Amino acid sequence: MTSGSEKPDGGMPGSAQPPAGRPASDLSYVPVGWLIFVMAWSVYGLASAWWLVGNSGLPDKIFYFLFGGLVANVITILWGLYLLGLAFGRSARFPRHFTIWQIATIVWLLARQAYVLAVPDFVFSARSLSITAIEIGIGLLCIYLLRRGSGAETVYAKPESEAPPVFVSIAAALLGIILGAAVGAVGGFLAGSVIADVAEISCFEGGCGYFAAFIGLAGLVVGAIIGGIVAVWLVHRRRRRPVT
Repeated sequence: MTSGSEKPDGGMPGSAQPPAGRPASDLSYVPVGWLIFVMAWSVYGLASAWWLVGNSGLPDKIFYFLFGGLVANVITILWGLYLLGLAFGRSARFPRHFTIWQIATIVWLLARQAYVLAVPDFVFSARSLSITAIEIGIGLLCIYLLRRGSGAETVYAKPESEAPPVFVSIAAALLGIILGAAVGAVGGFLAGSVIADVAEISCFEGGCGYFAAFIGLAGLVVGAIIGGIVAVWLVHRRRRRPVT
């Protein structure tokens, strides 16, 4: 027999106990943080592989492997912008779409690691294998946090209001990418020129020019990703229309 001051489930009035099986809200947002980190890592991968442009001295197996990594980084960034739009828009579709993206990412990681182990041109690296294992482990954790029945849909969804259409988010992301890339490229090139002058980098065989171009390319990539994220955030920051 329960007393009048207690709830039938044994909890005290006013106690904020989450329903059973529902993750804490902070854990539900871990996948968003992981997504942003993976996108930033992809930006770093693009910036660090600038030397592949015009380089024909690599064996075909290595060149195609590195080029495939660049393509995967671009897909990760664009796909990630779409997922961030769903997350910022508090869409109940985010858990399912994130899970699809994470599974595809894990498949790519496994295929990449299998390729490295199978092709004799690559040298086995325990560090690379450990990093891949950590990435897969974190990805599986994120999938578990967003699993069906975990209550993650209620964390991201906001049924009393309607988010802007996905098309609007994509258009804003593309516009942000273009503007961010332009600003980043110009700013990076100017910064690279100033740094080259201050550091007295030799211009022999265009050394200072290559340095400024590299900083400009890095600024283009960083500006594109930041511009896309900010554009999506601004679109979903506006007051959302109530559902009628």
